Order: sequence, then C-alpha cells, then structure tokens
Amino acid sequence: MPHILFISDLHLSAGHSRVIAAYERFIKCITKETKALYILGDLFEFWAGDDDLHDPFHTQVISALNNIAQKGTRIYLMRGNRDLLMGAALAEAAGATLLDDPTLLDLYGTPTLISHGDTLCIDDIEYQNFRVLAHDAKFQRDFLAQPLAARKTYIEQLRMQSNTAKQNKDSATMDVNDSAVAALLRTHNYPRLIHGHTHRPNHHLHIVDGHTCDRWVLSDWDQKASALHCDAQGCRPINF
Repeated sequence: MPHILFISDLHLSAGHSRVIAAYERFIKCITKETKALYILGDLFEFWAGDDDLHDPFHTQVISALNNIAQKGTRIYLMRGNRDLLMGAALAEAAGATLLDDPTLLDLYGTPTLISHGDTLCIDDIEYQNFRVLAHDAKFQRDFLAQPLAARKTYIEQLRMQSNTAKQNKDSATMDVNDSAVAALLRTHNYPRLIHGHTHRPNHHLHIVDGHTCDRWVLSDWDQKASALHCDAQGCRPINF
C-alpha cells in the first residue's frame, strides 16, 4: 500500500555503529510504495556546514538518500537543533527538499503539521535562549566563516556542555509544554502534529478548544530505531 515515512533524531555519526546498521536496514526497507520520506531534524549528530559534504561517512549517508530519491521516493529534510546548518548543497546531494519548521501537510486527507519539536520545549529557558542565538543569521554567517576544524571543535565543546547541563535538569523541563502545543495546534486550525526532539516516542491526544488532535512523537534512534508509517488508514510506528 502506498505510504509515507517520518523519522527524526537519528544522530548519525561514524562512531555509532549500531545506529548506522539500523539506518542501513531502514534504507533497504524503502520500496516503490514509499512515496515520501520526511526527516524531521537531527539526521546527524552534528552538522558543521555543507563544506563537510565530502567526509566519507557523510557521503555514505547522503548517497543512500540520493539513491532512494532516484528510485522515486521524495525526500524532505527539516533542520534540527543538531544539524541546523544543513543547507542547499546538502539537500541537492541527497536529492532532497529542505522544509521550513513547521510545515503543514495534507496527509491522506488529514491536515498534519510537522516540526522538529524543540520550539515546544519552552520550559527549558536555557536552551531556548541558546536557540535564539543559534538561529540568528549573523551568528550563522560568522560561524560558517571560520575554518571547518574550528567549527567542529566548537560544536564538540557545546555538546559536552549540553550533556552536563541535562544532568541537572528535571526531565519534564526538557519535554514539550502543553500550552505551547495547544497554541501551535490552534494557530494551524487543529491539525495532527508529528515531531521529534524530545526522545519520548508516544501517541498523545490533545483536546484544544473542543477539537481532538493527535500528536505523534518520533523516537530517537539511540534508544529505538523507529519510523512513523502513515497511509490512508492512519499512522503506526514500525521498528528497524
């Protein structure tokens, strides 16, 4: 049956052999019935800029996407917090289309809003303050003007600081805020919502202004290699 797949938070890197193996299994499961693949952020553990396209590991990952695109599956990429600097060159190499966050789809007749999901975690004030800086156009231009090696070193330092900070945060603080979810659903006329980022895969129902809205949270592949499979009958998670 024709279907569409959604994934996020793979955090691919050369050192994550188990996740790489799951990614390779996943790619092999994509058939002519897979009409589109949506990657909702954090495909890579980090992305320092499109001038890192020729790294052998990156070439391996991106070529696999391009191969399935050449066979007819449409590929859509949304930037996450780890790979915010994905650009047009990467998208072209992958045979993919870059999407804004959020993007509203007509998914087999059901309005469906897709997002990376980090904008919904408004209780994590420290992260949201950093997010404003990271999305600033001047900050990105200045950062990309630095040598690639320097960028990678800076990102690695940020990752270490982030991991330390998470140990001192309550888990609820790093999850979505229900009011933020309701506001987003209200703004887009009460669609279904699919997102990642929180690493809390689940299916939620939200009642907003009398409307019942599905919210699907995608898994992070460090814990479970999973995709959301959607067709004319609805959505369900499948594991790899």
